[in-house]
Amino acid sequence: MSAFDAFVISASGLTAERLRMDVISNNIANVNTTKTVDGGPYQRQRVIFEPRGEKANMLFPAMFDKSKRIANFSGVKVTGVINDANPPKLMFDPGHPDANKEGYVAMPNVNIVKEMVDMISATRAYEANVTALNSAKSMAAKALEIGKA
Repeated sequence: MSAFDAFVISASGLTAERLRMDVISNNIANVNTTKTVDGGPYQRQRVIFEPRGEKANMLFPAMFDKSKRIANFSGVKVTGVINDANPPKLMFDPGHPDANKEGYVAMPNVNIVKEMVDMISATRAYEANVTALNSAKSMAAKALEIGKA
């Protein structure tokens, strides 16, 4: 692992978590959207992460075995933003313009509490990456000071 791998790994985490926060914000903003371009209610979206690097798909327990240590791991990447497969929630509101014949409106499958928990988790992960980046920067600066003496 080179001295700059920590910067690359933290930067990839920052980018991924930022996208995750944007998707969560979009879910929260559309919590009451009953009609989209596709015609149905808004569907909750999720971000899928995957390790980056040629040997990144090694099994997790192997990471602790020094003889099988991942040599070419370089952070995380977003492999996609997918729609949540859960069905929409039905709410009885016969006066709503999008109500069906029985008076039910198909509402988005967004749970605001779950979205807020996910947002806090993404924020904490983002903060952890900032801390790791600052620590790597501090270590690099200290290493440069060694050469001055």
